[in-house]
Amino acid sequence: MSPELVSILVLVVVFVIATTRSVNMGALAFAAAFGVGTLVADLDADGIFAGFPGDLFVVLVGVTYLFAIARANGTTDWLVHAAVRLVRGRVALIPWVMFALTGALTAIGAVSPAAVAIVAPIALSFATRYSISPLLMGTMVVHGAQAGGFSPISIYGSIVNGIVEREHLPGSEVGLFLASLIANLLIAALLFTVLGGRKLWARGSVPVHGEDSAGRDGDAEGDGTPSNGTANAGTGPAGTDTEGAGTTGTTPAAGAAGTAPTAVATRPDRDAGSVGGATRLTPARTATLVALVALVVAVLGFDLDAGLTAVSLAVVLSTAWPDDSRRAVGEIAWSTVLLICGVLTYVGVLEEMGTITWAGEGVGGIGVPLLAALLLCYIGAVVSAFASSVGIMGALIPLAVPFLAQGEIGAAGMVAALAVSATVVDVSPFSTNGALVLAAAPDVDRERFFRQLMVYGGIVVAAVPALAWLVLVVPGFG
Repeated sequence: MSPELVSILVLVVVFVIATTRSVNMGALAFAAAFGVGTLVADLDADGIFAGFPGDLFVVLVGVTYLFAIARANGTTDWLVHAAVRLVRGRVALIPWVMFALTGALTAIGAVSPAAVAIVAPIALSFATRYSISPLLMGTMVVHGAQAGGFSPISIYGSIVNGIVEREHLPGSEVGLFLASLIANLLIAALLFTVLGGRKLWARGSVPVHGEDSAGRDGDAEGDGTPSNGTANAGTGPAGTDTEGAGTTGTTPAAGAAGTAPTAVATRPDRDAGSVGGATRLTPARTATLVALVALVVAVLGFDLDAGLTAVSLAVVLSTAWPDDSRRAVGEIAWSTVLLICGVLTYVGVLEEMGTITWAGEGVGGIGVPLLAALLLCYIGAVVSAFASSVGIMGALIPLAVPFLAQGEIGAAGMVAALAVSATVVDVSPFSTNGALVLAAAPDVDRERFFRQLMVYGGIVVAAVPALAWLVLVVPGFG
């Protein structure tokens, strides 16, 4: 048995054990990286750790640390109220606002993980507050980021178009952008319909100033619960609970079926600056908002590292307001950090020993161009679910050159299919974007949310490459 095949089988065993024995998959992956790297690939410790995602580790820690502080001092509460006011209380519009926001950020030049790191914590805090499925909100953020990710001036678009030009292939910058935009928009619309969007529309509008539909203060009894005690009948996806798709049940819900929607009051233990149930700004919240804006400007305007910037801003806030920040370090999603870093370290071992190149070259040698194109789309999707999307496209596009040169496959359509297949799977909890969504979700059962993201990611990996191939490659575009 070849070393490459052994490494793939070990990865399958890791998945099976983690699923059936509830062992942290990251810890299993570290052990697998050590075993396979040492016994099969003949790597030393330095070679194994070469795949450790140090930049992603800092991003996960830094962003969750900063937003843990924002949750502790009530800044995310203020942002949620501001979002409700922006859409005049129509909670159903908020997922689309988050989709459009991340799409706009990536379209004008933000790296996709940076845009998700900025938007996801706010979006998921809103989802928790108003009992929206965190799976819906998280996937809307990620698909929004990918919808704008291939504009001609975006990072991903510039890289892929550069590869196409370097390989002397015919391409279409606008076609590439539209393919990704339309694909992610259609997926988002389907998700919104399946994961509770219709129930959100049925709720109507919630009061925008913390009062219920009768004009009463939503926190009149001071216990942080709606005054009439109603709860939402459930907006989560099929197979989830009916109290907010994995939330702990400590956050009030809005609008029982058949009743007028009820405002969710700000919790008194986190909102010393609240008047009439509406969150107001305090010095700590103002400083936190400035820090969040500074994060956006630093990442998008000056191309600074999102993780290091977030850690630095969190340290400044912790120094100025230690009481608000005391528990923030404990709220960093350490189990998620272990899981993601372990899996990606093992993927690094696979790359180091040539497993990914071995699989790609095997597919490229198939004599049937359409079948080879389909398999390349699937390889791009599977590998990108665990590794760099742009990196795998940079490897697969050159592999496609030989049969593209035969003229039986349209180059522009093939490149667009590869781009869609390799990026739409970033909802996987093992990808950077999926990991950020998993880490950013407050008050959820993380193990359950992880399984939901993994199942959804698996569905995307199974379905989207075939659809992209059918729509973009088979007709022969380009």
